Amino acid sequence: MDDPAQGDAYRQALQERLEKREFTSDDEAGYGLDIYSLRSAATLFGKVVEPLDALQRNALSGPHASIAARARISDLAGKEPAAVSLGVICRAGEVPQVLRQSFVHQIWARELIVLVDSDAPPTLPDDRLDFGAMTVRIAARPLAGDFAGQRNTLQDLSSASWMLQLDADETLSAETGRSLSQLVALAERQGVVSVGLPRRNLVDGVLSAVYPDTQYRLNRRDIRFGGVVHERPERPWQQSLLALNGAILHHLERAHVLARSKRYEALSPGQGRLEEEQALLEPYRD
Repeated sequence: MDDPAQGDAYRQALQERLEKREFTSDDEAGYGLDIYSLRSAATLFGKVVEPLDALQRNALSGPHASIAARARISDLAGKEPAAVSLGVICRAGEVPQVLRQSFVHQIWARELIVLVDSDAPPTLPDDRLDFGAMTVRIAARPLAGDFAGQRNTLQDLSSASWMLQLDADETLSAETGRSLSQLVALAERQGVVSVGLPRRNLVDGVLSAVYPDTQYRLNRRDIRFGGVVHERPERPWQQSLLALNGAILHHLERAHVLARSKRYEALSPGQGRLEEEQALLEPYRD
């Protein structure tokens, strides 16, 4: 941006330009994007970006490009949703809560797979919710301090080519889930294997300073996670997409925040992000 103080005005101008069928960068606009950046920015307004020509396709495959974006624009809402599985990691006692907060995802998720930190899956409660066409499976694997191993097990359990993963203390609106399933088809066409979402850490209901805290939780089934704690998908960043049309809500209590970094540090010395504890306890200020 030529003038960061004009950020709100630039954003409004970008939104208006994305309402057209084609986007061509304007030297007089005061801001500029390559097509990789434009693709992510467009998701904020529910739009889909496709390269306009071979030059732009090459620029998208090798970000960040030195040429300005030129692209075709369409509405994300009009795209056919792709098959996506929803996976949730939890403890045995959290299964009823996970089921209650996940039934709303039946409008977009092919299946719900709950992976329990246990030797054997617990018995499902008698008062189960109606999940419609979304199947529900409960599996078990001892966590044993290996978060990447737990996520990789979930990946392998998916019957769909893509899986969105959450933890028991995380939620996602049904609308965001549906928009992500619509984004998957675009991701497949453009060689994307991993989609990131902002995560809003709510400590006792207050948004913390650790934001946007991007989490790459929507991945192709064959993607592997690495790292004992603070695990991340192992893939070239060029094959990732940051989606801005929703957020993961992470519900935390102050007592948990005070304990989590120390516990993670004990599991993987040097990787616990001890400095993050204070930032999580500070309110976010724009």
